[in-house]
Amino acid sequence: MKIGVTKFPGTNNEQDVLRTLSSFGVEGVLICEKDTDKLKDLNALIIAGGFSFGDYLRPGIIAAKTAIMQELPKFVEQGNFVIGICNGFQILCETRILPGVLTTNRSTKFVSRWVYVKINKSNSVLLRNSANKIWRIPIAHFDGNYYATNEQIAELKKKNQIALQYSDEGGVISENSNPNGSMDNIAGITNKEGNVLGLMPHPERASFNYLGSEDGRTIFQNLIEELK
Repeated sequence: MKIGVTKFPGTNNEQDVLRTLSSFGVEGVLICEKDTDKLKDLNALIIAGGFSFGDYLRPGIIAAKTAIMQELPKFVEQGNFVIGICNGFQILCETRILPGVLTTNRSTKFVSRWVYVKINKSNSVLLRNSANKIWRIPIAHFDGNYYATNEQIAELKKKNQIALQYSDEGGVISENSNPNGSMDNIAGITNKEGNVLGLMPHPERASFNYLGSEDGRTIFQNLIEELK
């Protein structure tokens, strides 16, 4: 089993992801922007969060043009798993592997705090046995406001691709529980096949009790069990 974790100039969450994988006895492989030769040996790729290339132009756009990301559609088509966390979600949208865009928070401020998300029924094994559960998980972003056309939103709903929605502690999805203005309180989505998950919250920062929550471990555990 080989799980890659991206490292772009400016990102800062790859070590957190590697630490989480290590807690399951899995040694992750750091993947840089030119490491296309390593991609063929991987079973999964986690696009870690941070500020790739300083978020210049707009978040994720420069990383999306790198050699490794240009090879990603083929990697996905082969049925391999991809998880994009925060900036990784932005990159997946910029590569058009996932629909929509992440734009500036409605408050126009950087938001860093714990939130609750409700897990929806999903076709993705990455969220297996998680439907209707409420997770406590942190966010840290300036551009986490998910936007898509009405047609795209309708398609996401039809195909059960809206994986996570911001909610309150009781699972109520409302404007008051929306930290960034995302349409339909969307915190994460999948592709139609379910092997790609993009989410703004940080599951790697909610994977140990000493951090305040273990809810995020589910995603990594499901990934590893599926690969096994």
